[in-house]
Amino acid sequence: MCAILLPPKTQNSQASFETLKTLEDMCKHCTPITPVQCISLCRFYKLKNELRNLRVLMSNPNYTINLLNTVKNRTRLQIFREITNGRCTLEKIQQDLKKTGIQQSQNTINEEYIQPLIAVGLVSESLGKYGSTTFGVRVNEMLESFAEYADKLPPQSESHEEDLLQFLLSGPKTCEEIKQIISPTIASRILKRLSDTGLVTLPSERSYIFFHRSKRDPSLEQLTPAAQKVYESIPEEGIAADKLAKLAGLSQRRTYKHIRHLKGKKLVFVRNVPRTYNLTADGQKIATILQNLTRKIEETWGFTEHVTEPAQRGFSPKSFL
Repeated sequence: MCAILLPPKTQNSQASFETLKTLEDMCKHCTPITPVQCISLCRFYKLKNELRNLRVLMSNPNYTINLLNTVKNRTRLQIFREITNGRCTLEKIQQDLKKTGIQQSQNTINEEYIQPLIAVGLVSESLGKYGSTTFGVRVNEMLESFAEYADKLPPQSESHEEDLLQFLLSGPKTCEEIKQIISPTIASRILKRLSDTGLVTLPSERSYIFFHRSKRDPSLEQLTPAAQKVYESIPEEGIAADKLAKLAGLSQRRTYKHIRHLKGKKLVFVRNVPRTYNLTADGQKIATILQNLTRKIEETWGFTEHVTEPAQRGFSPKSFL
């Protein structure tokens, strides 16, 4: 009997996606005694079926949204983690939930928590027991620290918040840049929601006016001591008027007066810096988890392209020959 029929005792006894090619080579030389033995014991056969099922599920254009909405629930994540650690019956899951103070009927546990996990290919059911799929094992690893942040995101949404968090992961963005990926009609609402949950920082001003020195030689002009002090207080990277007033030791009114004088002599110019939105520390953590999860979905989708019907790919376990 080929080793492919007797998988080693690895975590969850699940073959990783990366071993598919190795298993396929092993399958060519496998000689199971009966077809039933091939179907029930072969890791390659089970992995192929799982990937085919994922291919169908991921064909839904809303798959990523559905998966994100599924995992944004603490109780469901708790159940998912338990299932990933070992196959469970509904009764065991119910008993374990009671230990944490959660009273739910088995029917509710199944319909509200387990079925959504099955619907996105994270969990499978066999003979009354629930176990994690290979894809589910990978996702569970990525969501290890996600439970503490799950409540910060809306439980059912079109994933605008998730898209924006990932967009901000590359750095601060202006409102105009944000409106390129999110409809302008909802952008401000999404930003406020993320700000209220402590994931995004909102600037206090609509825009910042910075004053910069020009390249013109100040020695060519006659300046009053106060104007000279204002000019010399302007750093190379520019400065806002309120900070400039403090550096020069003048009131904002007098500072603006001298700035107008300096502008008239073309020694100072103004640059408007639009307000930007940035991630907080928690926002950074969630955005990183979401980005890794999105990449895993895309990677798995690409991987399922290699798994088609036996007739199309010529795949046929020797037990069926």
